[in-house]
Amino acid sequence: MIEANKKAWFETVFTIYNRQLLKRYFKDIYLQFDQPLPSQAIFTINHSSWWDALVLFHLNRHVLKHDLFVMMHEKGLKDYPFFGKLGAYSVNRLSLKDIVKALNYSGTLLKEGKSVGLFPQGDEFHLEKRPLSFLPGTIALMEKNQDIPLIPVAFYYSFGHTKKQEIYINVGEPIYYHSLNGSSRKERNSSFELLFTKQLDSLKQIVVNEQIDSFQAIL
Repeated sequence: MIEANKKAWFETVFTIYNRQLLKRYFKDIYLQFDQPLPSQAIFTINHSSWWDALVLFHLNRHVLKHDLFVMMHEKGLKDYPFFGKLGAYSVNRLSLKDIVKALNYSGTLLKEGKSVGLFPQGDEFHLEKRPLSFLPGTIALMEKNQDIPLIPVAFYYSFGHTKKQEIYINVGEPIYYHSLNGSSRKERNSSFELLFTKQLDSLKQIVVNEQIDSFQAIL
């Protein structure tokens, strides 16, 4: 696996560039989020677009403000190595040994007081694909860090009434390991996937029905 090589100066410069890039392609990013945020968390995000990592970076810099490190596919980090300077580290899902290394590295980051971001689907899938088919790595990480909450973050991309598309984000309530149904990793993963699916589908209905008064623009 490839460890992160986070650089504060690069994050500062990239923040400006990234905001301008997002403004060029999107009308705005709309956020629904009103509960207190824990100081440390495992953030999980659905993965349907190349933009997801850049949107997550913007969300963290301007709203979440965590010392966030994000696991991404090894090929993606090799293709876009600048993500490493933003806190990305890699996993090769074709190698069990590499998966174990990536999860252990994630645990080390958590023990250092940092937050971790995961895309539990593993790869990009169409936004409307169901089931979400979450991989069990998130639950495996929670097993060894049961005092750290999981924060589900749902992204929904939509074309509205303008030329540019919009992004809607819902930051869910913290989920703790023992609050997930089931006694096995597989059962808890299914419980987590069900909760996230309900959150994402609820966000979809809010956007489709244009019930967005509770959202704030963050771009």
